[in-house]
Amino acid sequence: MTFSLSGFDLDAFVAATLAEDVGSGDVTSAAVIPAEAQFSGVMAARDPVTVAGLPIAAAFFRALDPDVTIEIVAEEGAQVEAGAVLMRLQGRARALLTAERAALNTVQHLSGIATMTRGYVDAIRGTGATLLDTRKTIPGLRVLEKYATRTGGATNHRMGLWDAAMIKDNHVAVAGDIGEAVRRAVAAGIARIIVEVDRAEQIEPALAAGATHLLLDNMDPATLRAAVGQVAGRVPTEASGGVRLDTIAAIAASGVDYVSVGRLTQSAPAADIGLDFTAV
Repeated sequence: MTFSLSGFDLDAFVAATLAEDVGSGDVTSAAVIPAEAQFSGVMAARDPVTVAGLPIAAAFFRALDPDVTIEIVAEEGAQVEAGAVLMRLQGRARALLTAERAALNTVQHLSGIATMTRGYVDAIRGTGATLLDTRKTIPGLRVLEKYATRTGGATNHRMGLWDAAMIKDNHVAVAGDIGEAVRRAVAAGIARIIVEVDRAEQIEPALAAGATHLLLDNMDPATLRAAVGQVAGRVPTEASGGVRLDTIAAIAASGVDYVSVGRLTQSAPAADIGLDFTAV
């Protein structure tokens, strides 16, 4: 299986991660496991999960044993039950043990994000709103974490600071008022100008100045409904701030086009996925 993500160098990621973990060598495996020993392994879900990252996990094993035999059983984005087999592999025991932690850490982290994301997507199904992720990612892992949210059913929002302007309260504080901040972004030739508003009176000045998207920050569902009515379809609307699984359905039902959730990447727990080996 060929795995490719724009802006992500799989070989470099694998090499750097293994270098961090292995250092000068896996002293335990070298001491305990005969060089010629072969292992057969099964990676399986221990809880219901949405799968993400199996091709990356496979790359760790292949990096240390180019002759390893790997069967990826579950598709990326699949929702599987506890006990479901995700991957089978067979190869040099030392290599598989050395790569095990890096492979599991990656697939557990990404599947944890995808699993949480799927829960939020399911919670707003039928509302017409689209779930967005945010830039609240672990430094260095943004491309992978946003891949995981996409695998779980969300839509990627901004990948970084370059692909849209997002005018927030601190920008407004320096510019003087919300209209002036937006006008400066328009004058700079920026096509996408997202403006955060937390009060109804900020909506008209932002739109008049040229905002192309309004982020309705920390508003309750009733306030959101009123804001959506005021915008009246002139630009897309996005609800954000403190969104939880138990509140997102009511927020999405307010009529907003999007709901963004930082906790998808900021707070998702690792999925419980195990890998058991047996000697061949």
